Amino acid sequence: MDASVETVTKTKVTALPGDGIGPEVMAATIKILAAAGAPVEWEMAEAGAEVFKKGLITGVPRETLDSIARNGLALKSPLETPVGFGGKSANVTLRKYFELYANIRPVRELPGINTPFTGRGIDMVIVRENVEDVYAGIEHMQTTTVAQCLKLMTAPGCERIIRAAFGLARAEARQHVTCATKANIMKLTEGMMKRMFEKVSPEYPEMKQDHIIIDNCAHQLVIKPEAFDVIVTSNMNGDIISDLAAGLVGGLGIAPSSNLGDHAAMF
Repeated sequence: MDASVETVTKTKVTALPGDGIGPEVMAATIKILAAAGAPVEWEMAEAGAEVFKKGLITGVPRETLDSIARNGLALKSPLETPVGFGGKSANVTLRKYFELYANIRPVRELPGINTPFTGRGIDMVIVRENVEDVYAGIEHMQTTTVAQCLKLMTAPGCERIIRAAFGLARAEARQHVTCATKANIMKLTEGMMKRMFEKVSPEYPEMKQDHIIIDNCAHQLVIKPEAFDVIVTSNMNGDIISDLAAGLVGGLGIAPSSNLGDHAAMF
């Protein structure tokens, strides 16, 4: 072999084609990455609707979990979740199993996509805690007419997502981190995130820092979205406002996200 020819090591990535438009999107993505010369070796795996139909309530088979565990990296198309009945969310299964505690959603204007907010200079990142809160999925019927869901938030969980937000802000030379909670009503759970933000934030003195009530945050995102830089928030709050923010720049189809943990990442 010619010594001048370098051997390219390919990165193994688990691909989850998913449901709906997912397989079409995944096929196009693989073609684009191949054309760009990305050194990727794909392992195709299954999750979502077809898995639920086989009777597996998690939506994710053992083989898929093993593939992601081996590779530490996954690329996922949309996965369908039964609404109001049936199995758990396959998305939540993956996040919890691999402890993908940080959901990172960049939101910025893209050329050629016009919205009512075009030209406003929207460029923010929403950092959402990804495994705690009511998404733990612990719920039951107290009586035949009363359903109860537990909202679980921990100090370590709050601390690591807040540090992730400040770390991202510092790495991207961003200037402003906003913590969004409902601490005025849920003083112990959402209040824990607010208090942890106040405890950790002095370690990042170069950042502008503030707290906002989550409903006012939603309001301000529509009134003056360009005022936000990095928003860190709890799981359900983040799920809602990240989709809202995506709508400002053109919709969910152009709103990528990463799910990051200490030992695996899913994009």
